[in-house]
Amino acid sequence: MTTRTGIRSLWSRWTVVVPLLALVALVLSWGRDLPGYAVGLVALLLAGAVLAAVHHAEVVAHRVGEPFGSLVLAVAVTVIEVALIVTLMVDGGAKSSTLARDTVFAAVMITCNGIIGISLIVGALRSRVTVFNAEGSGGALATVATLATLSLVFPTFTTSKPGAQFSTDQLTFAAIASLGLYGLFVAMQTVRHRDYFLPLTQEGEIKEIDEHAPLPTRRATTLSAVMLVVALVAVVGDAKAVSPTIESGVESAGMPHAVVGVIIALLVLAPETLAAVRAARRERVQTSLNLALGSAMASIGLTIPAIALATIWLSGPLVLGLSATHMVLLALTVVVGALTVVPGRATLLQGGVHLAIFAAFVFLAVSP
Repeated sequence: MTTRTGIRSLWSRWTVVVPLLALVALVLSWGRDLPGYAVGLVALLLAGAVLAAVHHAEVVAHRVGEPFGSLVLAVAVTVIEVALIVTLMVDGGAKSSTLARDTVFAAVMITCNGIIGISLIVGALRSRVTVFNAEGSGGALATVATLATLSLVFPTFTTSKPGAQFSTDQLTFAAIASLGLYGLFVAMQTVRHRDYFLPLTQEGEIKEIDEHAPLPTRRATTLSAVMLVVALVAVVGDAKAVSPTIESGVESAGMPHAVVGVIIALLVLAPETLAAVRAARRERVQTSLNLALGSAMASIGLTIPAIALATIWLSGPLVLGLSATHMVLLALTVVVGALTVVPGRATLLQGGVHLAIFAAFVFLAVSP
């Protein structure tokens, strides 16, 4: 009886009910033109699903420990993000030729500047100086920089095809290289150098699991894992449902179509943003960096191979090369990120610098 009561209490929580309602809203709204009140309701359920996804990700992360917990959320979000990009490209026609580039680059800017910046500020407000592992974070940043250059910078300079596009052979190479680098990093993060990605104390020692937070049961962890997938599917699907409204609003405001990719990336990465901030509040900035850099890496390392495969049935062009302005922002992000992670310690200043770069990215997206 006690077990059944416990299960009922789990299923009665809002973190279970809201994602299910969001999933129902996704089914009912898929492929339909929604009136204003319906868009508002879907957006409200989307926000609730984001909060629920963070909760379930934290339950799973607490059970499996770091760095596996951060990897769970990063990979789950990115896999569904890839599905969203491919779906929008299939439905979007010629105007979606730059959608993959815009969304992936937006994800890199959001994670490497927005999430890192706000996490460092939150962590510094709690402990004045945040502490993290320079070896792990530095390796992750180097991988992100390499993946971004191979996939988003080189197409601007190659000459096999006109415009900022890869030839088929070049796209295949970029896809294989992306998968290989991402797989190598995951092996290092979870097996060979796992200690490089564990949270540290102010004295630089590995921080153990919180003594006051008992591990969730296997039943609760399994439920949270299932509901995490449900919540993420609902987040991405509902984001697609409201995307026509977003697109029409962007066009009505006279803003570039690239802003749509930025808004969708912000919606999709909201669970990771909230999870990173909550980790920083508990003085686990290393977990925040794992989420941010791991998500940036997965956004490129999984998206580019998936898009390369999708080009088999996608008829339109695939523009991956960044503009000059975006390449400058990427270079600035890499340089500032390196100066942030190399010391293994950061203050409010470093967080403010990253947020300034993120603000510049958003402003230039709206007003290029």
